[in-house]
Amino acid sequence: MVYTHFASMVSQTPTVVRVSPVQVDEVLGDAGEAEGDDSGPQPMYDFEPEPEELLKVLLPRYISARIYSALLESAASESAARRRAMKSASDNAQELIRTYTRLANQARQAEITQEISEIVGGADALAAAGSE
Repeated sequence: MVYTHFASMVSQTPTVVRVSPVQVDEVLGDAGEAEGDDSGPQPMYDFEPEPEELLKVLLPRYISARIYSALLESAASESAARRRAMKSASDNAQELIRTYTRLANQARQAEITQEISEIVGGADALAAAGSE
């Protein structure tokens, strides 16, 4: 099974897991040695119902649970990726708004300055024409 493992909101990794046949992962104890060592006496287990019947019932449930878990992790990974993409798009939009607002304000200020210069120039021309 291949799915996206959700490590955190910023880290998702593609993962490949063998679901069937079931593979036993070795668990290390406190001393760093495998806990399943055959060095000591082994406990006797008595299964009721028989192990074959138990596996027939539990194995499909186990595989279903593993697949469901992978689907949940993939959904969480997709949600995190979408959230990051939306955050990036929002930040870019805010920066564009700031830039274009600044440009619009500069253009408006230049237009106002030009109008004031024209008014002052016209007033000077009228004053010079009236004094002649």
